[in-house]
Amino acid sequence: MDNKPVILIVEDEEGIANFISAVLKANEYKIIKTDKGKEAIAMTASYSPDLVLLDLGLPDMDGVDVLKTIRAWSAIPIIVVSARGHEREKVEALDLGADDYITKPFGTSELLARIRTGLRHSQKNSDVNSAEIKKITVGELEIDYDKRLVSISGEPVHLTPIEYKIIVLLSRHIGKVLTHDFIIKEVWGPYTNEIQALRVNMANIRRKLEKNPAAPRYIVTHVGVGYRMVEELD
Repeated sequence: MDNKPVILIVEDEEGIANFISAVLKANEYKIIKTDKGKEAIAMTASYSPDLVLLDLGLPDMDGVDVLKTIRAWSAIPIIVVSARGHEREKVEALDLGADDYITKPFGTSELLARIRTGLRHSQKNSDVNSAEIKKITVGELEIDYDKRLVSISGEPVHLTPIEYKIIVLLSRHIGKVLTHDFIIKEVWGPYTNEIQALRVNMANIRRKLEKNPAAPRYIVTHVGVGYRMVEELD
């Protein structure tokens, strides 16, 4: 029985599509591909791939509309492929339900790492026991949800209630980029714009968690977009 994950590549630049195809085939993935948005929607419904790599700049329809259409009926992991410098598009795609984004040009290692993360999330989300996870560990960082305790190398980290809410939110979506707006709405509520408060709290969190807050390892910044808690340390 062939259990190789199936990846749908939606990309209209032939060179990039061929590069992605070659990388994925060499790493034991099955691929299907298209350069059209409407066809991507139909193929997602027909083939039920394990993950979609979605370029935003498609010839027949906006990639964001493809994302919206698929998200209306499917939770399949979708990684947006974006041109450099388009933070607004990245933010919009993430807020509409994309799981991650990767910026052109990108390397083989980055592409494969993002795909592995997306597939892991899909597996966790399909596990009925995933909501019962009691704690997570990343490197020396441990978050114990039952005890409401965050520790580094076994030593408790003293956090404010807001700092704890931010860490829990990021850890519940570990590996996924959360936009500034998403974090603000989840932590402070839907009718606030606490971007400065978020930045201050994040600086405090890093000061408490990181050996070098200027080069964070646990929570990384996606400039102009948001933050992501890493699943594993480099």
